[in-house]
Amino acid sequence: MLLLVLPFAVCASFTSFPFIVNYNEQNQWSWGKISLTVVAHFGASWCVTSLSMNYKFEELAQTHPEILFLYVDVDDIQSVSSKYGVKAMPTFFLIKNKEVVRKIVGANPDELKKLVDASTDSFETQIVVE
Repeated sequence: MLLLVLPFAVCASFTSFPFIVNYNEQNQWSWGKISLTVVAHFGASWCVTSLSMNYKFEELAQTHPEILFLYVDVDDIQSVSSKYGVKAMPTFFLIKNKEVVRKIVGANPDELKKLVDASTDSFETQIVVE
C-alpha cells in the first residue's frame, strides 16, 4: 500500500500506482481526469472520537485499493472544511465523480464500513448523523 503524505495535511492511500492529490487556490481537490471513488475523513489531531476512527479508516483503505482515501485535518485546511460544511468531527464523505453522494457525521465504524462497501452501488445522496 502506498501512503502519500501531502502538503495541506491530506493523506492519500492508493495501491495501484503513485498518486498525487492537488489542492488549488480555489479550494478544490484535483486528481486528474481519472474517475475515482473517494472517501474523505475530516478530523483533528485533538479530537478523540476522530482519532478513534483512524484504525477503521486505515483498515478500509487496505481492503479497498480501488478507492482513494483522504484524511483532512480541519485545523490545517480550514477552507476545505468550511466548503464541505464540516461542523463536527469526525465527518466522512463519499465522493463520486467529484460530487458528494453520502455524508456521515460521528464515529460509527459500522456505518463507515457500509458506506465503503456500498460505494460501488448507485444510490441517492444520503446524510447520516450520529
